[in-house]
Amino acid sequence: MKQQHWLKIVSILWLSLMAHLAYAETPEEKGLAIAKESDERNKGFVDNEATMVMILKDKRGNSSERQMRVKTLEGTGGEGDKSLMVFDTPKDQKGTALLTFQHDDKDDDQWLYLPALKRVKKIASKNKSGPFMGSEFSFEDLSGQQIEKYDYKWIRDEKIKDDKGVEHDCFVLEAYPKDENSGYTKVVNWVDKVHYRTYKAEFWDRKNSHLKTLTPSGFKQYEGKFWRSDEIEMVNLQTGKSTIMINSELKFNAGLDAADFNKNSLKRAR
Repeated sequence: MKQQHWLKIVSILWLSLMAHLAYAETPEEKGLAIAKESDERNKGFVDNEATMVMILKDKRGNSSERQMRVKTLEGTGGEGDKSLMVFDTPKDQKGTALLTFQHDDKDDDQWLYLPALKRVKKIASKNKSGPFMGSEFSFEDLSGQQIEKYDYKWIRDEKIKDDKGVEHDCFVLEAYPKDENSGYTKVVNWVDKVHYRTYKAEFWDRKNSHLKTLTPSGFKQYEGKFWRSDEIEMVNLQTGKSTIMINSELKFNAGLDAADFNKNSLKRAR
């Protein structure tokens, strides 16, 4: 009887192990699931607007400052999000504006309005890896990061400390751009397991070298659901330069609509 009892237990354990192996996620499936959950938690924000300060620093620590306004409209009916960034200072860049239309199934559209030339310039896909207004952010960085445009892979779990020294348990996953014109071979993201916020992202260039590190800080929750950081720093490890973006006066449900996001809005956005 004892032998039959132990055989039964072994059989149950074996079946349980086989069931676990049969349904175990691959690193690719787990990475995609994490990305989808992070994306899902940001749905429903409708729109928002904010003022922003951009601080550019060179490797010697010298800095210059720019001020801008940012508006975002959530996509509906299969359309991607739309965003508009307008510079207010310095004087020689006042009125410069970037309009972005995100798409899930094709390259995002981006247009740059240059008031000195009084014309709208479309950013070609092959040029989106270039720097935006001399900053360490590329046009690609300011475009969308739709799930459909990346392949994902979970690498490991790791604890990371935020700007206040608080430790967070994070998923570490790699995102591989499908776009052949991307400036990156991969982006490594640290995503916390509780709220699915990104606490760090490393960008690797086409030579598979670590190019830049992005670090958000000062997270706040809005509308009882949406997490946004007050500050984002992008550091270029290869040049020693960095760019900090500081958000303020962030407002949701600002009453924006599609008419606020078209090429004509670029010219009148002053």
